Amino acid sequence: MANRRSFSEVKESVLAAHKDVDPEGKVKFYDSWADNYEQDVETLEYRAPYLAAETLSSAFQGNRDLAVVLDVACGTGLVVSWLNKMGFRNFHGIDGSEGMLEMAKTKGLYQNLKYCMLGTETLSSPISFYDAVLIVGALSVGQVPVKVIWELWQVTKPGGYICMTTRANNSNIQYKDQLESLQRSMEEKGMWEKIAVREVEKWERAVSENDCVYISGVVYLYRKTCVES
Repeated sequence: MANRRSFSEVKESVLAAHKDVDPEGKVKFYDSWADNYEQDVETLEYRAPYLAAETLSSAFQGNRDLAVVLDVACGTGLVVSWLNKMGFRNFHGIDGSEGMLEMAKTKGLYQNLKYCMLGTETLSSPISFYDAVLIVGALSVGQVPVKVIWELWQVTKPGGYICMTTRANNSNIQYKDQLESLQRSMEEKGMWEKIAVREVEKWERAVSENDCVYISGVVYLYRKTCVES
């Protein structure tokens, strides 16, 4: 494990990555970040993995020993680490970074881990299979397109849960608006019902000079209500 970096060092690294809009450049960044990732997000006081897990756990009504959970853009497995503490036991994960997947594998919590580049590849998971699907951290500008949430809906069982997060800082407002517009459209079509929307002021420490000390974020939880759109 690498030595812990200061907030200034982490900030510089993250800002440099935000400037790289090329998908291959993004992947290289996450591959190189994998060893330091968990220490760095702790330095950033990044709360999304816990908040998403807790939001799902509070609403979940099924058998946690039997439920199968898909962790989309799983990174090193922070979300699953929390869910495991909350009684869930069966996890599949996908990510576009081989480096992150290797770190996730070391946790020993996933029964299945796959490489998938969201937005450029179709989610290769079985249709209407998962009791819960989460995507934490990837729904933001410069990461994956908003339309990915339709694929998350596809692979979730009727009655299953879809948990999503996004940032609410200045640079992500337009993306957040597009995300919420698509969520509303899917709700109006009867594809899912809104269970919870959790707005959080202290989401993580800000790295941009355009934001305050902390940026805010949102956790969304929906429940799938039909099989076909």
